[in-house]
Amino acid sequence: MAPRRRTGRNAGAAATLAVLLAAQAGLPAARAEGVAPGPVAGVPAAPPPAITAIPDAPAPGAGDPPQPASASTQPVPPEAAPVQPAALPGSTAPAPADAAPVPAEAAAPALPPPAPGDPVAEVVAARLADPNFSLIRRLNTKQREAMQAFYALGAFKAVWLTDTGWTDAAKAVIARLQAAGEDGLDPLAYPIPLLDPPHAKPADRAEADLKLSAAAVLYARDARGGRIEPSRLSRFITPKLDLPAADAVLTRLTPAGASAGGLLQAYNPGQPGYLALKAKLASLRAQQPNRAVPMVRLPKGPALKAGMRDPRVPLIRARFGLGGAQDATAYDEGVATAVASFQRERGMKASGVLDPATVAALAGPAPGKQEADILANMERWRWLPADLGRTHVFVNIPEFKVRVVRDGRVLDEARTIVGKPESPTPIFSGEMTYAVVNPSWTVPPSILKSQFLPGLARDPNYAARLGYQVVRRGNSIAIRQPPGERNALGFIKFMFPNDHAVYLHDTPNRSLFSRSERALSHGCVRVDDPFRFAQVVLGPHWPTERLQKLIGKGERTVMLPEKLPVHLAYFTLEADSTGGLRSLPDLYGVNARVKVALGLSTEALPPEAGHKPKVATPKPPATPGAVPGAAPRPHRDLAQQQAAPRPAPRRPVATATEPGEPVSVQPAPDYFGETGAIRRGWW
Repeated sequence: MAPRRRTGRNAGAAATLAVLLAAQAGLPAARAEGVAPGPVAGVPAAPPPAITAIPDAPAPGAGDPPQPASASTQPVPPEAAPVQPAALPGSTAPAPADAAPVPAEAAAPALPPPAPGDPVAEVVAARLADPNFSLIRRLNTKQREAMQAFYALGAFKAVWLTDTGWTDAAKAVIARLQAAGEDGLDPLAYPIPLLDPPHAKPADRAEADLKLSAAAVLYARDARGGRIEPSRLSRFITPKLDLPAADAVLTRLTPAGASAGGLLQAYNPGQPGYLALKAKLASLRAQQPNRAVPMVRLPKGPALKAGMRDPRVPLIRARFGLGGAQDATAYDEGVATAVASFQRERGMKASGVLDPATVAALAGPAPGKQEADILANMERWRWLPADLGRTHVFVNIPEFKVRVVRDGRVLDEARTIVGKPESPTPIFSGEMTYAVVNPSWTVPPSILKSQFLPGLARDPNYAARLGYQVVRRGNSIAIRQPPGERNALGFIKFMFPNDHAVYLHDTPNRSLFSRSERALSHGCVRVDDPFRFAQVVLGPHWPTERLQKLIGKGERTVMLPEKLPVHLAYFTLEADSTGGLRSLPDLYGVNARVKVALGLSTEALPPEAGHKPKVATPKPPATPGAVPGAAPRPHRDLAQQQAAPRPAPRRPVATATEPGEPVSVQPAPDYFGETGAIRRGWW
């Protein structure tokens, strides 16, 4: 798969710096190619925009976890800076830093001055340089700096406005922001600035231009998964998000004219699974007429009566389409009359007073469970790359299925076994590079220390009796499980190097695939028909017959003809061809946690996958006649049991595990998993 194009700061920083240096050298400043919009007469004849205030809850964001280099992977440059995430209840992961300190010697050169004689440009430059100027709270410092760099390329001139109003690009972007709900986003998160061109002052025009830029940037980042930080939901959720930088978004949209709305919408996923959920969401909302009414979410504040002023009033004016006021913060008779009419429609007392009940009614109804589930699943589509790859491997964990897809057509489908809730299969994307036939397994140090060394201390033949080999390397030893039908990895494994040390592989325990619920592994994905799967991913030069001839001839690495994208995904809703929805189990509670993170549910969160609940140690029963505060005396029967000789414990053995994964101790000889001894000749 071709590497994803970097649209963030890394790609644009060098070009921006070169232009700024040229400007300081006396060369004419120019906006990025094609950015200058043409004049458009008039203002948009669009319905009143739905607008929101600053959300009450801290807004989450998303970014990329660092990717350490390994023997099989090259170092990956850091992705766009993460937006500061909200702390999810029950999460202990630290929030990512907003920005790394920049050494003084590496500081960017001073920005060029605003266009001479342009009062709007002067205000734009001043506002962007003022750290206290509020854009949108969820745009962090780095995104603000990227906006500043973008505007500096055009001498800080307005990019969305002409002398008579909004440009065609601005009108198209405004329409898309108002329709954000079609893609499961919240239109209230992208406030549309109010503008009265005939009476607007330079400060008003500058603020409107900046606010529209900020709303467009935030929409693009949210459409690519920027609303929440997936890794804060669970340490097993580590997708690599491709969040666009502010300057890249604005450079793309501002010169696009009427096509800007489509370009902005294109930041949302385009995969068939996402589009099916989007269609189902539209159908569900069409059955709820009240959902079509514009909503507005207001911050906390006092009750308002006619004659009062409040910073929330412009939001109310936008909700009811009231413009042209000299003082937008005035709660005048016109606003009070519109509020009274709204109260009457909702069966409330038509007092015209903005009281808490009216504020709640203006925010609209909470989504139902089915809608919340659809929205949460749509959000997880944003965790996947925009381009899944012409040919790719797709594992839907709750479905227990793996598919190889080429050009939208399924080449192969097989049942899988995925991780248990206490050892979940991680959610991320990688690249498969090779397969290993007749794999062996070297026991990792943690299992060697906790299981094998104590066993070897008791019995020198402990490892050999379990089918393992002891490999001596100087003064140290390693434990290796050789290839063969008893190997826990089976006859073949498929490698896509990753930080979780998981992969797809064969298994000798074939009977488990007949179960309907197959969350049984220690995190890796076991494939039902690995040789058929191998023939598809390795290509025509490796038919099943050729691979089977390698069995029993030692470990053999087979390189894939080209890197193959692998996506370990997690979807609990799937739309079928008839428009119906098929529900799948929320194995690890991921869907529930996404709903809470998005504010779609207030239900108690399930325990994080991989965390075992603590079990309180029961206290011995109190002895009859015991004195409070005195040391407890053991019961006669208990004392007799403690004095009596105990039977020798059965020798423990390690349960079959995958590399790098924890083991449990069970009595011999049930070593290879949940169903007992291995049946020979299964293959």
